Amino acid sequence: MSELVEHRQGKLHQLFDSNFLEYTSYVIRERAIPDVDDGLKPVQRRILQTLYNMDDGRFHKVANVVGETMKLHPHGDQSIFAALVNLANKEYLIERQGNFGNIFTGDQASAPRYIECRLTPLARETLFNPDLTEFIDSYDGRMAEPVCLPVKIPLLLLLGAEGIAVGMATKIMPHNFNELLQAQIDYLQGREFTLYPDFPRGGIIDVSDYDHGNGRIRCRARIEQPDSKTIHITELPYNITTHTLIDSIERAAKNGKLKVASVNDYTAEQVEVEIKLPRGIHAEETIDALYAFTDCEVSVSPSLIAIEEAMPRQIKVEEALARSTDRLVANLTRELEVELGRLQAKWHARKLEQIFIEERIYKRIEEETSYKAVISVVRQGLLPFADELQRKVVTADIERLLEIKIRRISRYDIKRQQKELAEITKGIETISGHLKDMVVYTTNYIQGLLNKFGQFYPRKSKLGTLGEVDARAAALSNLSLVYQKESGFLGCKLKVEHPRKDVELACSEYDRILLIFKNGSYKVVSVPEKLFIGSELYWMGLVQPEQTFNLIYRNGLENLTYIKRFKTPKFILNREYQLFEEHKRSAILFLVTGETDIRARVSLVPSSRARYNSQEIEFNDYLLKGPTAKGKRVSNRVVRRVSNLTGTPRKTATVPAELPGFAPKKEDTAD
Repeated sequence: MSELVEHRQGKLHQLFDSNFLEYTSYVIRERAIPDVDDGLKPVQRRILQTLYNMDDGRFHKVANVVGETMKLHPHGDQSIFAALVNLANKEYLIERQGNFGNIFTGDQASAPRYIECRLTPLARETLFNPDLTEFIDSYDGRMAEPVCLPVKIPLLLLLGAEGIAVGMATKIMPHNFNELLQAQIDYLQGREFTLYPDFPRGGIIDVSDYDHGNGRIRCRARIEQPDSKTIHITELPYNITTHTLIDSIERAAKNGKLKVASVNDYTAEQVEVEIKLPRGIHAEETIDALYAFTDCEVSVSPSLIAIEEAMPRQIKVEEALARSTDRLVANLTRELEVELGRLQAKWHARKLEQIFIEERIYKRIEEETSYKAVISVVRQGLLPFADELQRKVVTADIERLLEIKIRRISRYDIKRQQKELAEITKGIETISGHLKDMVVYTTNYIQGLLNKFGQFYPRKSKLGTLGEVDARAAALSNLSLVYQKESGFLGCKLKVEHPRKDVELACSEYDRILLIFKNGSYKVVSVPEKLFIGSELYWMGLVQPEQTFNLIYRNGLENLTYIKRFKTPKFILNREYQLFEEHKRSAILFLVTGETDIRARVSLVPSSRARYNSQEIEFNDYLLKGPTAKGKRVSNRVVRRVSNLTGTPRKTATVPAELPGFAPKKEDTAD
């Protein structure tokens, strides 16, 4: 029994593995990932082929186009409609009439029965050629669909693409039409070229970390500042709409990241989002917060994956453009060869017709009684002129001559026929010349496209280097961090219970808090809701790079006092460090921050033989050392207390200055 169960389970696993692999391959190749050669997903290719089949120069109802495309596409009409609207809104291949939605606001298109579309002139000129297209049967065998369109522009990079398949995703950035075609010319002429994305919604993009179609891109909205109380957003980052942007702004305002009075969306044909600021808030400080906490700045991670030779492969932009250009050269060569063959066939037919009529060969068939004899007579009549022809005369040529009507023979114009033959000959010579130098011909073809269509597709995104926005610096100090000395708790959820003892510090959720304890230990923590740290806290403040600390401490092991200066120490969050050697009698006697003009008075234990019992210390006289340095000895005598003289004239005693976040202390004593 158990063997039977195991056998059935094995069969089930095999069936699952086989079906899942087949499904995975189908999704990757037939739905989500575009082809590297024509840059299209199957649904897009079927839509364009349908529009080409229906094309009569006039607009077609989108509902009709969707219905016709369903003859080629095995999925529902909604997927076809969504793909058509997306393709039309890129504005390169499908011309729109009616409401196709708004890429800036994210508004949806009208129902397909209300809107119309047709191919653009660019699509008609660069996408189709039945002579070069390989067709296969559609899913039901009733129609033929193209395997790959013979596109003459780098459509993969022009349109861009996004798709998620099973275990695989692609995100191909769109590029500028003019830059792509100019890069093709550079490639053909052996020059170096560099390509960067261009987004339809505009914005400012930083490509410092861009890696040839992969890597990372930072994209910002274009923000203008008409006055100190108003901010205008006129361009959007990649894939961001005004609706999602405004939602992110309102969410940040609700969370206390920034303050706004109102956000108004006036977007129509162009982006226009207006932000009004409340009293006391200025545009300069708000713009940084917009970049830090809203969708005004987004990070995009491109991944250029396309189907190449029926397999998905990650490639670089330069590889895709080179492949597209090589394919263009091959397609143009085939087009010229097809056209050359047609001209040669036409010349041959016209020349035979000329000989047949001018030499009156048709007169020789009058007495013949059989079709076979007629063919033989005509063949014999043409034989003396074989040297004037480009190829051997075949039976089909003779049959074509025999189909000429008497009316054409009677009205035959020798001069017009000679002129037509001369024009055909000239055309053959021209095409033969092009085939000898396809690089020049292809370059001229691309330049012609640039001259004809380039003016309609200017660059919309601006390239620039974006400075890093410090979220901590941009964040509002909307939290109140409280240290309760009696309970030993620190947190932003606590309240001040004893104003003389408890400490309150304004901060934001992004700040790091430096805690220095009386025994010389210190650590850095995130802003906690409630954290027990004990009652021996001596100093706390926000972590500020390059902040100077001025310290006097007692070394308990030697019972001597030392002085030192150091910058903000390096740290790992929540790890404890020591500023000096740990001992039960070691303690901080004096600690203030500041670069210059920091002074203190050290009072020594009185001695009858001493000339003085106190001394003033100017911290500027001491060099900056590391936070773990021992420092310089203050005196060989025991220090009684240390008083802060900062900001007072020399030899004038005062109480210690208020420390950051702490109430003033009368004095710090050594006892």
